[in-house]
Amino acid sequence: MKLVIAMLMDGVIYASWLFIIAAGLTLIYGVMRILNMAHGSFYAIGAYSGASLVGFYLAGGYPPWGAYLMLLGAAIVSGALVGILIERGLLRIMYGRDEVVMILVTYAILLILEDVIKLIWGVDAYFAYQPYTLLGRTKMAGISFANYDIALIFVAASICFLLWWGLNRTRQGKLLQAVIHDRDTAAFLGINVTKMFSITFVIGAVLGALAGSLTAPGISVMPGIGVEVIILAFAVVVIGGLGSVGGALMGALIVGLARSAAVHLYPEAELFVIYGVMGLVLAFRPQGLFAIATARKI
Repeated sequence: MKLVIAMLMDGVIYASWLFIIAAGLTLIYGVMRILNMAHGSFYAIGAYSGASLVGFYLAGGYPPWGAYLMLLGAAIVSGALVGILIERGLLRIMYGRDEVVMILVTYAILLILEDVIKLIWGVDAYFAYQPYTLLGRTKMAGISFANYDIALIFVAASICFLLWWGLNRTRQGKLLQAVIHDRDTAAFLGINVTKMFSITFVIGAVLGALAGSLTAPGISVMPGIGVEVIILAFAVVVIGGLGSVGGALMGALIVGLARSAAVHLYPEAELFVIYGVMGLVLAFRPQGLFAIATARKI
């Protein structure tokens, strides 16, 4: 029983931060049809910004609880700033190009941002463990779990609900869905598609930075973390279905639980099991488990 609880909790905790970054990636693709390779760099920038700001904040002797606001503020500011600069400075002039061209462009942005990160923060690791330890730990069936990790589950669930509510219960969300289904018709009906693209890209960038900032207290922030994460994020969205937020949630849960089972039962298969699941899904359902249905033009 302890093993089952440990596997379930570890899987859901791992899936929570993976969903946050995958949600931003799949949202950008669903609206803009861009496989954003640079999304991993948004995660890294959020992690570095969060760790740095928390360090400066706590070094000043301010109340420790304010560190959580620093993590949130660092993610929003850094994600929005980088998202606006990239979308308006480069991607806007590339709209309408082939998807393969956009992959190459965003991959180039990934390489550039990786070097920019090293120029700003250097190559030394950053640590911001204080917010992680401040919340203490909780025992479940004799197993100790960090309350910070448990809180991360609720954060991911809140983001999932907000995305669902925003897309299905607001006017802007319904306009965005019109752009997703047919951008040409949406533009003909008077919807500002370019504005929708900008808003979507910034939201996706903020989600990527938020995932990095929230996981910074639990990891060692060092060069290369963005490249590692983007591979996992792609596995999640491919399993769930490109462009589907619900698919990203289910894909993250599948990956998280599969990895957790491998870690506890057969650690040597930790990495293999993730890509094994992805390969299995692609073999039987290439479009992903919950891919958005696309309208056929006649």
